[in-house]
Amino acid sequence: MRGKLRARISTMILLIPFSLLTISCSSQPDMQVDETASNKLRITFWSPFSGGDGQFMAELIQQYNNENKDHVKIDQINNNSGDYYTKLSTAIVTEEAPDIAIVHSAKYSQYAPAGFLTDLNTLASEAGVNWQDFNPTILKSTVADEKHYGIPLDTHLEVMYYNKAWLKQAGLLDEKEKPVLMNGEDGFLQFLQKIRQSVPATVTPLAEPNVRIDSFWLWYSFYSQMNVDGGRFYTDDEKEAAIDNASALQSLNFVNSLYSQGYIIPNINDSVQTFSKGNAALLITGVWATGTFEKIPDLNFGVTKIPQIYDHPAAWGDSHTFSLPYHEKPDKKKQIAALKFANWVAAHGASWAKAGHIPAVKQAVQSPEFQSLKYRPDYASSADDVKYFPNHPRQGKMNEEIVREFEKMMVGQSTPQEVLRNAQRIINTNIQIQQNTAPD
Repeated sequence: MRGKLRARISTMILLIPFSLLTISCSSQPDMQVDETASNKLRITFWSPFSGGDGQFMAELIQQYNNENKDHVKIDQINNNSGDYYTKLSTAIVTEEAPDIAIVHSAKYSQYAPAGFLTDLNTLASEAGVNWQDFNPTILKSTVADEKHYGIPLDTHLEVMYYNKAWLKQAGLLDEKEKPVLMNGEDGFLQFLQKIRQSVPATVTPLAEPNVRIDSFWLWYSFYSQMNVDGGRFYTDDEKEAAIDNASALQSLNFVNSLYSQGYIIPNINDSVQTFSKGNAALLITGVWATGTFEKIPDLNFGVTKIPQIYDHPAAWGDSHTFSLPYHEKPDKKKQIAALKFANWVAAHGASWAKAGHIPAVKQAVQSPEFQSLKYRPDYASSADDVKYFPNHPRQGKMNEEIVREFEKMMVGQSTPQEVLRNAQRIINTNIQIQQNTAPD
């Protein structure tokens, strides 16, 4: 097994466009160590958390350690998010991996086939984990070949933030200060048109950058809302690309029209900052921005689910999960202790939700603690609609290359049809590379 892992490490490291998976985590290395009670069972825990994420996770760990101070100690090691998966992959191969680690759902398509993760089917039961406690849509993202490879902590997905002052000025807020918005392409365009007619020219109706992955997330959300071919990247046997289709083109034409018709003003580099300063009426981005916006005293904002443009609700998202990295000679006591910790944190998801994420445990969402939070309950039901990227070992690499095609479209250098044709080629090329490099 170890030889197989060593053979795969070079390929695995090349497939890590982590910046395309989430922008909610970044940090500098930090380790929490308690030098007392050396007889405790010590569990090393790796994460890429910092900022609000890091603070709330540190508080949960401290609480857990206090409640279990007689027999276990969780030592968290925060890693810089930019090279987190490179470090984790290398640590697994060199037998230096932590006892437990945060792994995004988007990484499972690479890590599970490579043997980097431990099958939890038996261990989780011994640790008291009940899979029925979790949102089934989120839980599904941690399962491969009927094996559970992680305990899901949350989902972080796209939602829509709105500036109440600008929407009120446009007559687009109801008595509960919720947006008055019709479904469908025309409904959203009319909504944006009313905003544009009522706000200053310096205020963008919708804030989205024309670089990086944001427009790709937006398109994938809308594409996933379509009944015919919605969200489809591959043929059913996953041997060929199937992204160049009528549904993909319709949703991409729609996203492109938001830019070309001026509903998104040009050259927005930092859309979160644009919204923070009151220079945008709307912003579609991930839930991790909630914590940022609520710290701005003069920002009167609300948040709701992403608009439903097509047949059914859907929004791009990912999840933080707890996984046990592969060890050639695992310590079962540590494995059980690590899973008990992970299950406890997931059950305390209402505290973790302060970072903006939606808890994976259903009871945590229903708890008075979560329901008393501002903003989060307004988009919590989106967890049932989250749409993960397809489960392919080279999906991250494909996304990275397709985003560059989107950027060309955003500046008028290519058409939506050309983007899809190039995406079709990119996917087929990566499928071929995967087939040629996959071990027998």
